[in-house]
Amino acid sequence: MFSRPFRIKSNTAIKGSDRRKLKADISTAFPSLSADELSELVPNKEELNVVKIYAHKGDAVTLYVLHKNPLFFELERRLYPTVYVLWRYPALLPTFRTWPPVLQKMIGGADLMLPGVVVPSAGLPAVKQGDCCAVTVVNNRAPVAVGTAAVSSAEMHSLGMKGRGVCVLHTYMDNLWAFGDKTVPPSLPDAETEEQDINGEECEIDEEEEEGVEKCVEKEQSPSETVVDQACSGVEELTLTEQEKGQRDNEEEEGNQDDQKMPQEIMDALLLQCFLHALKCKVKKSELPLLTSTFLRNHMFSCCPSGKQLDIKKSSYKKLSKFLQAMQQQYNLVRVKELTKGVESIVEVDWKNQELHSFTIPEGSDVGAALVQEGEEGETPYHPPEITTLYSVSARLEPVFLDANKRKGTILQPAEVRKIVTDYVKKNELVDENNKNYVTINPTLCDCLLEKSEYQEVESLKWDDLFSRTLGRMQECYQIVFPGQAPIRRKGHIEPIDISVASRGSNKKVTLIKNLETYGLDPAVVATALQHRVQASSVLQPIPGSKDKVLVQIQGNQIHQVGNLLLDHYQIPRKFIQGLDKAPKGGKKK
Repeated sequence: MFSRPFRIKSNTAIKGSDRRKLKADISTAFPSLSADELSELVPNKEELNVVKIYAHKGDAVTLYVLHKNPLFFELERRLYPTVYVLWRYPALLPTFRTWPPVLQKMIGGADLMLPGVVVPSAGLPAVKQGDCCAVTVVNNRAPVAVGTAAVSSAEMHSLGMKGRGVCVLHTYMDNLWAFGDKTVPPSLPDAETEEQDINGEECEIDEEEEEGVEKCVEKEQSPSETVVDQACSGVEELTLTEQEKGQRDNEEEEGNQDDQKMPQEIMDALLLQCFLHALKCKVKKSELPLLTSTFLRNHMFSCCPSGKQLDIKKSSYKKLSKFLQAMQQQYNLVRVKELTKGVESIVEVDWKNQELHSFTIPEGSDVGAALVQEGEEGETPYHPPEITTLYSVSARLEPVFLDANKRKGTILQPAEVRKIVTDYVKKNELVDENNKNYVTINPTLCDCLLEKSEYQEVESLKWDDLFSRTLGRMQECYQIVFPGQAPIRRKGHIEPIDISVASRGSNKKVTLIKNLETYGLDPAVVATALQHRVQASSVLQPIPGSKDKVLVQIQGNQIHQVGNLLLDHYQIPRKFIQGLDKAPKGGKKK
């Protein structure tokens, strides 16, 4: 769940009444905790924060954070402990053991499969399906993952230890762990594994077993390579001594200080580069006067090099207006004027300026790359699916299709339907002898295609009318094919991407986008791309009554920008986008 970055909605201090309720909920969920242990986890006088977040799939999650460490997370009204709590109370949950290399896969978003579970001599812990449980690695009792049991202990044995064992929600080294102080697991010796020494062999995984690690986990689609790389270093940290941990922590702190020495200067340089690039290649004289917000959104962001992200708030200027003012004073490149109260525009550009004239466009600059961050490194770029309309043979039309061995429910391409109908007409010699543009209606076609009121009146139909009536009485289906994947066929009409505008408090407008998942689009990626384009906040909300669909909400009427993103960047055909006509009309306000 936390293998990818999440979005923070709010971060507030908990109220006194809510603190008492949280303590009661923890006591109910984990009755093994004593009163003193509860007071340590939820102290009465220390600051405890409630952080509401949206996971990358849109799940609404509540975090309870103490001393910057998330202690519990609440999902669908159920509390789960984080690894920070389990390192203090390792016996809080029933635990399953696995091999260290399996942890690498779980950090990337995989579930723990039963072949990867190490069964102790005492047997598996007694759990029911859905029970909260933890995962440890051999030789260390410190839990490294939290999840729910996919099946009960009895079913695990009856399945022959095959299939999914634990549905993993949170792991050491994921983004929820990184939200805290990033401490490493303590070294808690596992008494049983220390005693095990069968035939003098240590409990290690040999090369053949390493090749079988893939069978021990079930991956999510396209796990990030960088997360797996982090996991590899995380597994090594599990075996470090306390002295080595201290040395590594010191080295990491020094490295982080070096990395943070000049972030503003780096962002200032990137800001200047994008500014000059936009003036030299993007802005036309006919566009002046040009709103400064439009200049940033449509020109500067598109000039940002691939792999980098332009963020004015991380620069020394903090605001676009201050940056443009500096460009006007230092280089005399542009002249900015407030044409409307509170709204600044670029009214003049010095195209002959030496600074602009000497600027060279960086090699390998990809103008379109900065428009949408396609996600983490290792993910494949998006390609639009191929969508085809199909038709299913209905019970009423079955007599016409029986000669072609096509029975009720058979799904056909429109061209196949035309061919079968044409063959049926020719086989039964129904082409009108006097006018071959018409087809004579026999009793079978009469029952299949005509209304009751037409039985006595209609004796023949044109070919086009014959085909359209046939398709009209078939059940419409659609086929969607993503590159490199098997075709997906479903009945009914394909739902278009729906774009609408709604009003919120104080009559503020927000743009809502639905059905992105149908076309293989990640709502979180689309929301991030829109944020970069329009510099407005966005929120992901689960759609009531829909299991896997998420609604993207972004401030303002952004239909024009959403349409450009879907049509130009993602290349979704216009007929599959609904609501583009609601974009605000251009023109000056009176």
